[in-house]
Amino acid sequence: MTAAVAEPFGPLEPFVHPALFYRDEDEYLGVTVPFVREGLAAGDPVAVAVPGKNLALIRDALGEAAEAVRLLDMCEAGRNPGRIIPGVLRAFADAQPPGRRVRIIGEPIWAGRSDTEYPACVQHEALINAAFGGRTATILCPYDVERLPEHVLADAYATHPTVIPSGSRLEQGSDAYAPEDVVARYNEALPPVPDALTFAFDSGSLSQARHVAVGEGTRLGLTGVKLDDLALATAELTTNSVVHGGGSGVLRVWTEDGYVVCEVRDEGRLADPLAGRRPVPRDQRGGRGLLLVNLIADLVRVHRGDDGTTVRCWFAR
Repeated sequence: MTAAVAEPFGPLEPFVHPALFYRDEDEYLGVTVPFVREGLAAGDPVAVAVPGKNLALIRDALGEAAEAVRLLDMCEAGRNPGRIIPGVLRAFADAQPPGRRVRIIGEPIWAGRSDTEYPACVQHEALINAAFGGRTATILCPYDVERLPEHVLADAYATHPTVIPSGSRLEQGSDAYAPEDVVARYNEALPPVPDALTFAFDSGSLSQARHVAVGEGTRLGLTGVKLDDLALATAELTTNSVVHGGGSGVLRVWTEDGYVVCEVRDEGRLADPLAGRRPVPRDQRGGRGLLLVNLIADLVRVHRGDDGTTVRCWFAR
């Protein structure tokens, strides 16, 4: 199946999620700018969330039309990939009138993303399909084929139902599309850190667990808002363990690569891969713990196993 991009990806399904493979600025702008202009011409709300350098390219190419577009630097808004669906994509889409198509350019994976970040990035791309299934939206995801490794490009074929190859402006189906397999493959175990401060907690020691985390975070160099975020994340995760994870768990805190890392393990089984990545209705009681952690942490990794769940979050010093 192919369809000219000049005709807004052909007849649009409720949800459209293509990957754009580009080699240079001309290929990048040759698809992204018409995508934005076509959306504006159709009266669609349009957002662009890409790394700062590419954001400047699109903004400059759009000229005055950029004023009608929601522009976000993905290096900031999407530093934690777990924040992108609830805090960027759904935040924009859910603010629009019901049934109105939205167009979003989202570039969550760029050269410079670390090996630690990548599993959360690729799971994010796979989970977009579940988070937006049946909704009226088009999300275009660019990939730099000159700077990204081959396995990243291969994963893009698996997480996007359609692709636009480099040098083309035609959308075609992806024979490798298998988002559920990607989510499962990158559900990687998080190995323990031998020298981490370790504290076992239960319902009677939640307050102590928070104080332990704050004390260790302070010793390791966290201050101000980041220290407050560590305290909040610890409180939310340990409370979740007590309420949903068997009544107890283990807290660990350590430092690596300029971050203070907080981890909570328990015996609960987190069945929903979108947990923490889905906005919560205002009238819903509870269900905000992991979402809140995703919104405040610099990175969150989750491992869901038969013997329990591990949530690990990073805070920059």
